[in-house]
Amino acid sequence: MKSKKEVLLYNLSKYKELKVYYSEQEKEIVSISDFIQNESLIAECIGHEYVIDISALTNVNQYHTERIISLLDNSFTFVANIKHQGFFEEELRFCFEKFTVFEEYIEENSDSDRVKQLSTKKHKKVIDIDQDGLDSFFTKVDQSLYGHQKFKDDFKDLIQNFRVFNKLGEHIILSLFLMGDSGVGKTEVARAIHKALGGEAKMAKVNFGNYSSDNSLNSLIGSPRGYIGSEDGEIFIRVADSDTGVILIDEFEKSNSTLFNYFLDVLENGKMVSSLAHEIDLNGFIIIFTSNTSKENFKKVISPELRSRFDYKGYFSILKTEDKRKYVEFRLNSIVRKFNKSNESLLDEPFKQIILSQINVRKFKNMRDLNKSIKQMFVKELNSLDH
Repeated sequence: MKSKKEVLLYNLSKYKELKVYYSEQEKEIVSISDFIQNESLIAECIGHEYVIDISALTNVNQYHTERIISLLDNSFTFVANIKHQGFFEEELRFCFEKFTVFEEYIEENSDSDRVKQLSTKKHKKVIDIDQDGLDSFFTKVDQSLYGHQKFKDDFKDLIQNFRVFNKLGEHIILSLFLMGDSGVGKTEVARAIHKALGGEAKMAKVNFGNYSSDNSLNSLIGSPRGYIGSEDGEIFIRVADSDTGVILIDEFEKSNSTLFNYFLDVLENGKMVSSLAHEIDLNGFIIIFTSNTSKENFKKVISPELRSRFDYKGYFSILKTEDKRKYVEFRLNSIVRKFNKSNESLLDEPFKQIILSQINVRKFKNMRDLNKSIKQMFVKELNSLDH
């Protein structure tokens, strides 16, 4: 049986802070009971980072517990109520190597220490690519982003101009503001650029849907000392953990004037400064701001000063049918490839064709809904193979 690295033990009174910590990493906490009741969910979660609360295993026999844990790979994080520590250390000693109190784990993995290393960390940037590499970069972005041909054409010109004037010291950050309905591919632009630059770590992303309170600036650039997980602020942590010069600011319109003014300063000066006086030099970075606002509301939501700082402002419409078909093929190939890496029984081309034939892309306007349908069909066909 493959041993697991660690279980993080939380106090029930601190559960809200635990949720905040993982929410900032875009990780969802789910109960192990979901997988016990429906083991087919495990296949659907392959390749995604989930936090599994295993507290409910105190009511499950040891054999069944060890079997379920063995089916979950190392992409999962495990947490449990600390009151069951003695039980888990004895009953699950063959499943886990280490049991750590959550607060101690946070202290050992100080975000502040990671941010301090930014001055010596080298992010992969578009300004550092040679001409041959630039051609490959554009090809990869084009292949990863479905539809939106006008944007892709404009993007090439933007990058060429940015590289020239960045070397002259006249253009520090390339900023893109992308509007359009939810699920039309705005955030995919950032992911495509990140991957095309050779990003292997997680892309730096902050969702401003969580930043509407009066205390939002502290959460972004530096929370009060003692707050679990974010002494330097979420955006510094995200950039510290990433390996490319790409930052995605999602749902930008949901924030407030304080953060708008902060980013006005960032775009003008080319650096971010935390509440603890740590700096990130953003020379050569690309920042993508996305918004679900309409073209008509854009001027009402964003101030003239900030609008003038965006290098590109574009509107994304719903993908065409052919582009959605290409996306389904790409997504399905990705899921099958991940599944085949971790399973003895390999899925073949006919399996993929069955799923492709059952998905009517015309009825989907939102790409997230289309992606959910792909996953549901994958699990359905996977289960049919067992009958």
